[in-house]
Amino acid sequence: MQPCDLIDTARYLVDRNRLEPRQADLKRAMSTAYYAVFHALCRNCADCLVGTEMPCRSQSAWLQAYRAVNHGEAKNRFSRSDGRTHPVMDLFPTKIQEFATCFVALQKKRHQADYDPEFVLTRYEVLTEITVAQNAIEMLNNSSDKDRTAFAVYTLLPKRKQ
Repeated sequence: MQPCDLIDTARYLVDRNRLEPRQADLKRAMSTAYYAVFHALCRNCADCLVGTEMPCRSQSAWLQAYRAVNHGEAKNRFSRSDGRTHPVMDLFPTKIQEFATCFVALQKKRHQADYDPEFVLTRYEVLTEITVAQNAIEMLNNSSDKDRTAFAVYTLLPKRKQ
């Protein structure tokens, strides 16, 4: 699954009825924007830990690394229970920190969109969040290999207590 395809799908859901999109379309678009960011994180973890070159990598290992990302665990690694950024995130460059912040914020909005029947979105708000998601993905993808690998390790591997 390509994150850019999910971004395109989110925009399509908002724009297919240009004048007044239905709440169902806006909510699905918000959810899809989050999943674009989630799949960018999964792809980053798999590519950094297993590799990107098809002939040189184990496809089953790549898929295992891709599927190892857990929504809730990632959120907890990126933010504290009070909603503030987790202190470990300060060790990463700004682009990675902004990606993680976007991940957490979009996950919260996805939960509202998917599970709160009274949650109402506007077309402008959803289009803004889709752009935020797209920018976050680009920030992650444009980070150095070293930083993306460190972020993948931090995302997937638990730190043992001393």
